[in-house]
Amino acid sequence: MKEGFGEYTRKRVSDVPIDLKDPSYKEYAKKVPQFIGQAVYIYSFEKNRMLYAFGWEDLLGYKNEEITLLKIVGNTSKRHFNFSNELNDKALQFLAGIKKDLDKYSFTIEVEKIHNDGTIIPLFSRVGIYKSNQGTILEIIGISERIHSRKLGAIMQYAAFGPKLSGFEETLNDQLFNKLGISRKEIEALELAAKGFGFKEIANQLHVSQSAIEKRIMPLYKRFQVKGLTHLISFAYENHIL
Repeated sequence: MKEGFGEYTRKRVSDVPIDLKDPSYKEYAKKVPQFIGQAVYIYSFEKNRMLYAFGWEDLLGYKNEEITLLKIVGNTSKRHFNFSNELNDKALQFLAGIKKDLDKYSFTIEVEKIHNDGTIIPLFSRVGIYKSNQGTILEIIGISERIHSRKLGAIMQYAAFGPKLSGFEETLNDQLFNKLGISRKEIEALELAAKGFGFKEIANQLHVSQSAIEKRIMPLYKRFQVKGLTHLISFAYENHIL
């Protein structure tokens, strides 16, 4: 895991859009649910191109037949660019080593994307394995929608899901350039701390050990350069984490 920001992903995705005449596109157009306000893509690592896309003109200003995975990955705001690319890299690298139940894994990210007209759009995106074969990822699916409820700060929020959930999210926590990121588990503990609960009480509520809570919260002091828990909570509110 020593490749630079986005290198692993960029070597594996293309700037090739969907082919409206392709049987795969026609198949997915019939069976993939379409919801107002959501944009969806299915990308094939086998064919190295988009197989299906829907909703991207409303969300990012690109017609479905011109949006590509490279555009989606690359059109990220300056302050989120490095972390977004690294999250994609580390998640895909982790999943490349999983050989069982691949289709049960996914990760989410809150990120600022750049609309075709240059404006910044805050998105909640989920990426999951859509199709695999004998431990090899064949296709991924991505679903994005605009965040209307709140602003995004400089700190990106992410989460990982799957049978080996702890391994997936812990790997991301360990490997990511964490200065600009915070995981779902870290937020979960921080939310309770902001309500006045002590570490032991948080541990009881989340059914983990007190040391596990300390390992979630205390590294955030150094990561975000804050002086203690009160300062951390204030920082979290200022950056729209809480």
